[in-house]
Amino acid sequence: MSDSLTLLNTAFAIVATVLLIIRFRVDPVIALLLGASYLGLTAGLGVDGTIEAVTVGFGDLMAEIGFLVVFGVLAGSLLRRSGAIERLVEALLRRVGPKRMPYALSISVATVLQSIFLDVLVVIVAPLARGLGLRIGRNGTARMITAMAIGMEVGVVMVVPGIATLALAGVLGVPLGTMLLLGLLVAVPTTVISVAVMQFVFRRGWWDEEKDELPDAAPTGDAGASDAAGTGAAGARTVATATAEAVGQTRLLLLFAPILAALGLIATGAMLDIAEVRFAPLAFVCDPVVALFLGLIGTILVTRRAVGRPAVDEALRDGFRDSGQILVLNGVGGSLALTIKNIGLGDILGQHFSANTAAPLLMVWVIAAILHVAVGSVSISAMTAAGILAPLAPVIGLDPVWIALAAGAGSLFAIHVTSNTFWLLQSLTGLSTRGTLKTFSGGVSVASVVAIAVIIPLSMVLG
Repeated sequence: MSDSLTLLNTAFAIVATVLLIIRFRVDPVIALLLGASYLGLTAGLGVDGTIEAVTVGFGDLMAEIGFLVVFGVLAGSLLRRSGAIERLVEALLRRVGPKRMPYALSISVATVLQSIFLDVLVVIVAPLARGLGLRIGRNGTARMITAMAIGMEVGVVMVVPGIATLALAGVLGVPLGTMLLLGLLVAVPTTVISVAVMQFVFRRGWWDEEKDELPDAAPTGDAGASDAAGTGAAGARTVATATAEAVGQTRLLLLFAPILAALGLIATGAMLDIAEVRFAPLAFVCDPVVALFLGLIGTILVTRRAVGRPAVDEALRDGFRDSGQILVLNGVGGSLALTIKNIGLGDILGQHFSANTAAPLLMVWVIAAILHVAVGSVSISAMTAAGILAPLAPVIGLDPVWIALAAGAGSLFAIHVTSNTFWLLQSLTGLSTRGTLKTFSGGVSVASVVAIAVIIPLSMVLG
């Protein structure tokens, strides 16, 4: 089959998948499977080759990230149940003060809270961010919600154990230790710079309380959201007080310690690999699966001490339910990625690039951005963009971790009304659609551009 026909079939498969999702409301899992099947059959893999690519791609990705996703989601559900998140936000306000609070919240959400399922994280933190915004001065609501949104979305695509981060690492075969270290190296400055830009913009008048906030609005949502987070500043204080009573004398650091220790072990394993140090017992506990499993066990123990066994059992049931849909969606993303790899797209694209990493990384960013604008899913757009150009990495000598990070950065561009997170955030913060576009869409789009501006020079320096 000619290269032109392969490129045409690939483009058609991707566009058709996007249209099935956004125009015909087909479930993303079904749409991705149809796209992968069409591409395999029309690009020369044949029936057996197509079935193998779809099934092996799913299985390989589950082998890479299956346990990691489950352990991460379970640990996040336990942290939510223990009230650790509310306590963390209140502790940050006391320690850093109003002026630096947007930066502290965004960094915390981007890093230590990434084990929490995204929608759950929004439900817990968004009303608290609104409440804190009322306490930090002029345009505080806009500044805090934007900072939270930036940290939340940057973290989910760049920081281990963010769900999309794990999926990207699995699709591209990036060691989790490498993803953790380089992801933090990109995510932290991206978050700080983006928050600073948006703080400047809001202070210069890009906010109108009458038009951007709903009149007399209080955070709304389902009963669970209200019970978990409360409303306004009073709600934040009330939840913090109730949480403090519920967890007794359990220290905040103790609640987060198991997951922080797990991430530390993963990072240690990456550094040992770089230094070519081999010590079997240490290598075992530093393996990402083992490290996160130990972190989960530790989180169960400290949470049981804080809130009791029945609450832990309920949190685990919620976590298992949430992890199922995440695993299936990410798995079929792996099916499409392997199909694209097997049709030889990498060799075709490799003819059009030199060893200069800027051009392919920009292409990854653009593809992910376009897909996200159309589909409205950060994870799907990031994985699809990464899968398209993943075969290119060995052809030009580009480390796949940079493709993963560039895809994650592009998938953040222009989050808008096609995103369910957009409407969830609006309902929980009392903003108008215009206000949500300014805070959520505007802030995260700035982060998308800042991220690729950070990634390209780093990829050239670090290789």
